[in-house]
Amino acid sequence: MPMFQPSRRDGVIVAGFDGSGDGQILDLDTAVKDGVLGGVGGGGIIAAGVNEKVDLKTMVEELDLPEIPSVFICPISLEPMQDPVTLCTGQTYERSNILKWFSMGHYTCPTTMQELWDDSVTPNRTLYHLIYTWFSQKYSLMKKRSEDVQGRVSEILETLKKVKGQARIQALKELKQVVAIHATARKTVVDEGGVAVISSLLGPFTSHAVGSEAIGILVNLELDSESKTNLMQPTKISLMVDMLNEGSVETKINCTRLMEKLMEEKEFRSESISSHRLLVGLMRLVKDKKHSNGILPGLSFLRSICLHKQVRGLIVSIGAVSQLVDLLPALEPDCLELALFILDTLSSLPEGKVALKDCPNTIPNMVRLLMRVSESCTQFALSILWSVCKLAPEECSSVAVEAGLAAKLLLVIQSGCNPVLKQRSAELLKLCSLNYSDTIFISKCKLTRTIQ
Repeated sequence: MPMFQPSRRDGVIVAGFDGSGDGQILDLDTAVKDGVLGGVGGGGIIAAGVNEKVDLKTMVEELDLPEIPSVFICPISLEPMQDPVTLCTGQTYERSNILKWFSMGHYTCPTTMQELWDDSVTPNRTLYHLIYTWFSQKYSLMKKRSEDVQGRVSEILETLKKVKGQARIQALKELKQVVAIHATARKTVVDEGGVAVISSLLGPFTSHAVGSEAIGILVNLELDSESKTNLMQPTKISLMVDMLNEGSVETKINCTRLMEKLMEEKEFRSESISSHRLLVGLMRLVKDKKHSNGILPGLSFLRSICLHKQVRGLIVSIGAVSQLVDLLPALEPDCLELALFILDTLSSLPEGKVALKDCPNTIPNMVRLLMRVSESCTQFALSILWSVCKLAPEECSSVAVEAGLAAKLLLVIQSGCNPVLKQRSAELLKLCSLNYSDTIFISKCKLTRTIQ
């Protein structure tokens, strides 16, 4: 649609179009008839009277449209006008915005900065009707689409109760597509008992073709406590674990997201995630360099699992510590913070500390991250370095100092970060200095290497 550029002439709207210097007088009937303001199919437009019981404010809020004709936008708030008024300069504003401008002692036109010879405001009824008609059309179309979506979702849910085999897979595929796009579809599935219907399809004999589509639907729905409890049945969790190991990347991601959602339930038991196969599959997802979109959901799920103390030892036992340490340099900031949280949590275990100490990249990677990404990352890295250096002071402290730790700790102490971090840095600096004479240690604190 061409850019609509309004001005005022004798109380009517004058519209200019890009590429043409000529103006065109528009009244409501002309704008609606010609489809200038977004008419559908052959220039037709749904009359405002269709939604006469719906006020403009409601339509604006519910539609939340990304693109709105510029003539409808208040130059002050950059929001659609609901009560447009025009000044003596010909510029139009939302009434509340321009009155607030006046109350602040400004007696100029905000757009042109001209002084006003008349501070009265005139309701722009023509523009109001254009705005109302345009939003009414969009609102009616939205409502019609919602009704169509609701009807189709109901049909699919009924179909799922009757069909099997390929027909069931096709119905699930269609429902997954609709649910991913329309909030109305998600609400309809929940309201019409669709969660129970779809959950009933998951079991020990469910094919991965059916399971992947069903989980792709469930992960996008608002699940109540009863639904989550139903999905926590061992046979259903077992199916998700199988698909986490053998499914497509999309299916693996959906399985991690759904299982993490189930962990929010109060009745959730750590036994459900105390699975070697689950953790191995999760680490494969996190390490998959060809499909980096699985790293964040994988780490997020692993972080949630780490909150259960009973499972931490199992995570260490599958070699997750060294794998995560080696991943750190390639991670984005949001993933990096999750990985450091997990490593810091695992360092609370004796075997976690040993695994960190035995990994050759732990100290250099942690030193490199100090004061580099965020204060949270610095906090986690410091905590991990403290655990390792306390475990083996002579061995690890010297390695850390050679990696530039002393200079980095001085930067932390001199920065404006959290006092707790400064205190921990001072303690770690003192621990590292025990193996050196004063002169040598001072030379290690020079910042040249760190800056390079």
